[in-house]
Amino acid sequence: MKTYLFVYVCSAFLALLITPITIWLARRLGIVDVPGPRNMHIKPVSHIGGVAIFLSMLIPTIPVLFLSNTIGEAFRDILPEVIVLLFAAGFVFLAGLIDDVRAGGLRARTKFMVQMAGAIIVCAVGIRIHSVAVTDSLILHFGWFSWPLTLLWIVGITNAVNLSDGLDGLAAGISAVACGVIAVFAVSSGNVVMAVLMLALLGSLTGFLFFNFNPAKIFMGDCGSMFLGFTIASSSVLCSTKSPLLVGLALPLLALGIPIFDTFFSMLRRFLERRSMFAPDRSHFHHKLVDLGLKQHHAVIIAYVVTFIATGLGMFMMITRNSSSIAVLLFPLLFLLLAFRVAGCVRLKDVKAGLRRKYVIIQREQEETKSFEDAQLHFRQADTFEQWWQAISTAAEKMNFRSVCLPIERRDGTNSTLTWRRNDSRHESARAVLHASIPVRDRRSGSALNLRIEVCKNGSLESAGRRVALFTRLMEEHEVTDLKSNPA
Repeated sequence: MKTYLFVYVCSAFLALLITPITIWLARRLGIVDVPGPRNMHIKPVSHIGGVAIFLSMLIPTIPVLFLSNTIGEAFRDILPEVIVLLFAAGFVFLAGLIDDVRAGGLRARTKFMVQMAGAIIVCAVGIRIHSVAVTDSLILHFGWFSWPLTLLWIVGITNAVNLSDGLDGLAAGISAVACGVIAVFAVSSGNVVMAVLMLALLGSLTGFLFFNFNPAKIFMGDCGSMFLGFTIASSSVLCSTKSPLLVGLALPLLALGIPIFDTFFSMLRRFLERRSMFAPDRSHFHHKLVDLGLKQHHAVIIAYVVTFIATGLGMFMMITRNSSSIAVLLFPLLFLLLAFRVAGCVRLKDVKAGLRRKYVIIQREQEETKSFEDAQLHFRQADTFEQWWQAISTAAEKMNFRSVCLPIERRDGTNSTLTWRRNDSRHESARAVLHASIPVRDRRSGSALNLRIEVCKNGSLESAGRRVALFTRLMEEHEVTDLKSNPA
């Protein structure tokens, strides 16, 4: 117990000591976060607080390796795994630091690849979710599936913590709860190595929060949030390898419930809105709380309370067995879902409408692609100008155009206009039609012919625009100058 207390107090003291130095250094070097449309602060703030967290967690851990008590022996027994875990976490921390220091930062995909590489390193030494004991008689063995499952767990939690770092003290406070929960479970299950690592991280977060709570003097930055998420996720997996009980993974899941649910709903939202999974937005849980009229520190406190309640309910899993543990797990999960529903992060009718809209769009895209491919066949068979114009008319029909007009000059010098018009186009409202003009090169003169098209909206300007783009591609790939016979 003295070792546990020493590690916690020492890391907290170091954080109190190192964080002000980090703030001073960041300001001198100009490593500050400038206010922007997605930021909640109004003045530049240092954003490499992860340096203080990393050092104040690591420094007290090293002396434990040389202790002659049972804790020191436990560390030396699994020294390779601990070294690899800390090395991989340091690798992720370094990538986050480069992102914080470098102008423009790293690309989201680059950071994702770094996280994947770190997770693979951890998995390679056997730190994987090999099995989970749901009940005394039901133990799930994952075999080779332990690799993708562990990678998903580590990378998912790393990104979840990273995304939650949006308000002063939010990510640090929630992560502190997670560290405390894992430490309690580690001590109760006799996993002293994890207890020491989590208490060291908890102490560093405790000291850091004195400077990070609203109004923050320093942000942890990507180096801090990525290091936290990666270390907590990897440590929980290492803890589960020693004790495969469901509670070993359930407690970190609940403690980090807000970041994890927030990440899931963010990905769902971006999927339904057809945006990149890496695209930033202002629709996270903490943003929604602020949009409800809460001040920053009130929103953070509410997030703390939600986390404490969910974790407190989950702690009952430590004293229940078999199917009762599963029932206990459902209550905090439902509570977290309710919290997100109240905050306005998720509405079932919006999800249903989004899925329906997504399905309709996919159907339209498939139909439009098929029409384009059919039209390509007609153009490839066109050898004369008349056949080329017939191919245009066929494409316009298939792509639901209203009309196509092409002014031309005939060989005898007279001007004429070729026109195709949909038979039922008179029923189409003028406001529901997209007008466009496409330059088509004349074969004889080389001048541009002005091909004018009217495209039926069909309830979606995006659909009309996509059909125009496909039709334009047909015009580029099958120019009239490529015909074997002269035009009319």
